[in-house]
Amino acid sequence: MKCSKCGFDNSAEAKFCGECGSKIESLCPECHSPNPASHKFCNECGQKLTAGQQSQKPISETLSDDDKFAKIQKYLPKGIAEKILAQKGR
Repeated sequence: MKCSKCGFDNSAEAKFCGECGSKIESLCPECHSPNPASHKFCNECGQKLTAGQQSQKPISETLSDDDKFAKIQKYLPKGIAEKILAQKGR
């Protein structure tokens, strides 16, 4: 398992990185939630987790600003989402 923090290649049964000490977790390809390395499905959305996901880029590097806003918009009250959209150009 590759450490998502430092990239160190740990053994499959490792729970913490042997190089930096970070907890070994895999990121969900759908919602980007962290999950224990031993899980086969995401705790948050139920998406199937595949091997090697720890080396994925962080969500901030893979999504455009519009995509990021679309993902968080479902958690915002409608009035606040509209105000943010109105201020988009600033």
